[in-house]
Amino acid sequence: MKKILIANRGEIAIRVMKTARKMGIKTVAVYSDIDRNAPHVRFADECVCIGEAPSNKSYLDGHKIIEIAKKLNVNGIHPGYGFLSENADFAELCEKHNITFIGPKSHTIKIMGDKLAAKKAVKSYNIPMVPGVDSALSDVNEAIAIAKKIGFPILIKAAAGGGGKGMRVVEYEKDIKKQMERAISEATSSFGNGAVFIEKYINSPRHIEIQILADSHGKILHLYERECSIQRRHQKVVEEAPSSILTPELRQKMGEAAIKVAKSCNYIGAGTVEFLTDCQLNFYFLEMNTRLQVEHPVTEAITGIDLVEQQINIARGEAIAINQEDLKINGHAIELRVYAEDPMNDFFPSIGILSTYKMPFGKGIRIDNGFDEGMSIPIYYDPMLSKLITHAKTRGKAINLMIEAINNYKVVGVKTTLPFGKFVCQHEAFRTGKFDTHFIKNYYRPKKIHEETNEEAKLAALAGLKIYLEDQKTLKIANS
Repeated sequence: MKKILIANRGEIAIRVMKTARKMGIKTVAVYSDIDRNAPHVRFADECVCIGEAPSNKSYLDGHKIIEIAKKLNVNGIHPGYGFLSENADFAELCEKHNITFIGPKSHTIKIMGDKLAAKKAVKSYNIPMVPGVDSALSDVNEAIAIAKKIGFPILIKAAAGGGGKGMRVVEYEKDIKKQMERAISEATSSFGNGAVFIEKYINSPRHIEIQILADSHGKILHLYERECSIQRRHQKVVEEAPSSILTPELRQKMGEAAIKVAKSCNYIGAGTVEFLTDCQLNFYFLEMNTRLQVEHPVTEAITGIDLVEQQINIARGEAIAINQEDLKINGHAIELRVYAEDPMNDFFPSIGILSTYKMPFGKGIRIDNGFDEGMSIPIYYDPMLSKLITHAKTRGKAINLMIEAINNYKVVGVKTTLPFGKFVCQHEAFRTGKFDTHFIKNYYRPKKIHEETNEEAKLAALAGLKIYLEDQKTLKIANS
């Protein structure tokens, strides 16, 4: 594999290119017209404009991407995450044109991309499942009967897609009809598939996922877990590795379960098996993500393994050179997704120009970034600016380093999730590890951040005034 095309943008495109450069592989960037001056375009060896700003006219145009790849004699395509990364049709298109899709086979993506098909695939492996049904529902009376059987609250979920879309928590029978209609409508508009199903809603859940690697020679490894319970609207904001609640025994059981899930669909490549754990530490299979995760850097930090390098090697048909017993957990890592969102206004996207954009640096700090100072934030894509990762010997030190890094991260022009990340890291529930996916609902009050921000501004102003008065005093003495 001498040249790969990265079918993505922003920080993940640059992240893949860095590993490719390290491996001596040439890279091709694709970009929409609004991304013409984006950093990932400059970072690549070659670049091609793929279309207009809307993603369906650029980054989601699989046929155009294949056309460019063939024209430039590309050997492989890395999809990153989002866009076409879990699109089975695009993976199949690559296969038909003899271009290596750096990810699993198309049939695997199809199975795991449909939550109902995924449930059926893993059923014979005796993997714990959340109580519910494993077939699509459209009849309200049937849904009510199932809900009564498994008990309220229940979760209505879209069979296709993810990211919290087509998902509704229902606590009372009277609300099933309305919430089911909403879930079906949202699933249809988001994924083109209105199929929904019902599961028991797990109270006080923790979201734990296991990173796996599988090659074409039959070897499957798990690279431990990531804790992803700090979420807004069912989407992750803060992740860490390892989890503070897993014992070595539970870690091994969940790792073995993840390997079984990979076996159930003949998985090849890097993937993530997601689980929910309840307050008694029972764990249940949730879904499998057939791509590189946004939060993969925390796993890289604690294992020392470059997951993109492994993806490329596996796609080239190479055997994984490491064994399960070679893997060790080294310290603790935390990641904050730095979104251009306003945490004071329900995390609403914040559009503007990055008039100031200064990132922290130092030992134990990693930033995967996709923007430059002076750039504007496009309205067409996910509003992530960067990912801030800290790594230290202990969880406490990693948290403290994250707070320090956030303090040294300067953004002017748009609102970001940096203040929220600081709030999380300073909160007692997070520091003690006693939290779940309801952290925001239970603890987060925007007013608190507002008060702290005002206090910090006041202290900074007082410090500035003190320095000014001392300077004036010194100047007065010098002139007298």
